Amino acid sequence: MIILMLSAVFIFAVDQLTKYIVLSSLSIGESSPVIKDVFHITLVHNTGAAFGIMRSSPGIFVIASVAALLFIAWFMARRFDSIGTLERTGLTFIFSGTLGNFTDRVRLGYVVDFFDFRIWPVFNVADSFITSGAIVLAAAIIFARKKVDNASGSS
Repeated sequence: MIILMLSAVFIFAVDQLTKYIVLSSLSIGESSPVIKDVFHITLVHNTGAAFGIMRSSPGIFVIASVAALLFIAWFMARRFDSIGTLERTGLTFIFSGTLGNFTDRVRLGYVVDFFDFRIWPVFNVADSFITSGAIVLAAAIIFARKKVDNASGSS
């Protein structure tokens, strides 16, 4: 449990530090190429959800974030011993990323995005961990299901 809590704090800190550096270094919309025409650091203020959808309803994301954070904390406290390492890792990643973006929404009124691969919407460290956590959690669920199916003799 301590390792997961330290991981969550570390992920949150890296997210907030990278956003602070970008906010201190670039103006809104300004872009700095890392690999020209492939990967840039571009400052975007995102008031919507992932990939900028639903920009006109920022308040709903604060409420949704609080609900997600409370649910994950409750679930982890209640079921910690009965879930596997993959589930714990996925939930920790999702919790940390959600907390990072929630902090931006409350403090700034928008989420700071800056990783710009030019063929994908601009995103940040928190978004990366939310996505990675969802993939890890989905994999854990699929592997658990496959294990149950194999144990029961179905395929």
